[in-house]
Amino acid sequence: MTTEHICIMIAIIIYLGAMLYVGYRCSKNNHDTTDFYLGGRKLGPLVTAMSAEASDMSSWLLMGLPGLAYLTGIADAGWTAIGLAIGTYVNWKIVAKRIRRYTLVAGNSITLPSFFSNRYRDRRKILQSIGAIFIVIFFIPYTASGFAACGKLFSSLFGVDYVAAMIISAIVIVGYTALGGFLAASTTDFIQSIIMSIALLIVFIFGINIAGGIPSVIENAQSLPGYLTMMTTYDPVAGVEQPYPIINIISMIAWGLGYFGMPHILLRFMAIEDEEKLTLSRRVATVWVVISLAVAVLIGVIGLAMSDVGALKTLTGSDSETIIVQIADLLSKHGILPALLAGTILAGILASTMSTADSQLLAASSAVSSDLLGDRVAKTGDKKKAMNAARFTLLAIAVIAAIIARDPNSSVFSIVSFAWAGFGAVFGPVVLFALFWRRSNWQGALAGMISGGAMVFIWKYLVRPLGGVWDIYELLPAFTVSCLMIVIVSLLTKAPSKEIVEEFDRV
Repeated sequence: MTTEHICIMIAIIIYLGAMLYVGYRCSKNNHDTTDFYLGGRKLGPLVTAMSAEASDMSSWLLMGLPGLAYLTGIADAGWTAIGLAIGTYVNWKIVAKRIRRYTLVAGNSITLPSFFSNRYRDRRKILQSIGAIFIVIFFIPYTASGFAACGKLFSSLFGVDYVAAMIISAIVIVGYTALGGFLAASTTDFIQSIIMSIALLIVFIFGINIAGGIPSVIENAQSLPGYLTMMTTYDPVAGVEQPYPIINIISMIAWGLGYFGMPHILLRFMAIEDEEKLTLSRRVATVWVVISLAVAVLIGVIGLAMSDVGALKTLTGSDSETIIVQIADLLSKHGILPALLAGTILAGILASTMSTADSQLLAASSAVSSDLLGDRVAKTGDKKKAMNAARFTLLAIAVIAAIIARDPNSSVFSIVSFAWAGFGAVFGPVVLFALFWRRSNWQGALAGMISGGAMVFIWKYLVRPLGGVWDIYELLPAFTVSCLMIVIVSLLTKAPSKEIVEEFDRV
């Protein structure tokens, strides 16, 4: 192993050790399942803001988005970034404060499915059970993709066995999450967002310097037809300009709808100590997201200029997603301090993956232990048993996710956008109608949940392959169908009780 690799390894080991230490420290604050799954609703505004965004911005921020911009220009990556930035702001603006208040009033709900059942007085807990099942369906493969991304990173960097690297990464993530629960996940996500920011900044500055300065980067991008416009893209194979259809723009912006249904992000809103501090959280989160997305897109443009001057090899296909890894590797060859900085960059990629995986793991385990098995555990009245059940469930889900992730060539990575669509369509409309429409009832919520989830599968595998006008991201049609079903079924069934309406008005 070279000196550069040793320095990189030291930086990453320090980072992983720090995450486990945070988990150990946070474990002392977990006295019951409310603490474990919601941090006792004691998060500060900065931790709320940054942990929400770090858990959202998985490795695609440091890999997928720059890789997309590197290959085809700013249109595809840019419209995606715009959709996500708008979705982030609107979610914080209209959902955050109301869901924090409503989940506290409606039975002190600690999970999204339990909020639905409490909100609509669903005493048979049908909404809670169905919601939990959907969370498990979409989150286990999503978590597996996070484990696999960590394994691939270590495997490609150090030439170690993929499965061993993936398992070690999973053990670290499970370790600090099982020890410290939600508080550990949120605190580590806050730290990880800082590391991600540092990584983006280092790559941005170093890349511009190696590419010959900003004028050289712009000149190279302008020389490629369609590369720098939002209405056309660059075809790297043919070297020509291609139109960017309006249907693609709609699909990319539709990504923003997913935020309304993301359990691991909505939990941050529910967990803040003081709802009045959500305004500060919104501003911090929005600014960070806009800057991070813009820098990530620009890094793809800068990376292409670095390839043009011969500093990096030309990347094709999915290899373009390793652009930041390639830049970090180049940086590490400039001495010990740059090698440590390169280690920080790679820890940033690791952080972006881990911050999402830990939140998904926690949300999936809460769906099983709290929403599906909660009554059985609660009947014992033993808080220690409830905590142990929560930890055991988390471990079991992690094992299943690791088994799914054992094949480095599996199609688990393609499930990320599919899972985003699934959560957005299953939970997003139900959340919005539960918070803003007093006439909605549990039958409408159930119809919206099931129809949204079903339409994601139907559109993805039956309609979208038809191409043409049907080739639109499955989240948009599924979200629309779910909204329609909530309205239609709610109006065709019995109106909510006086008790439910009075609680809605009070909130």
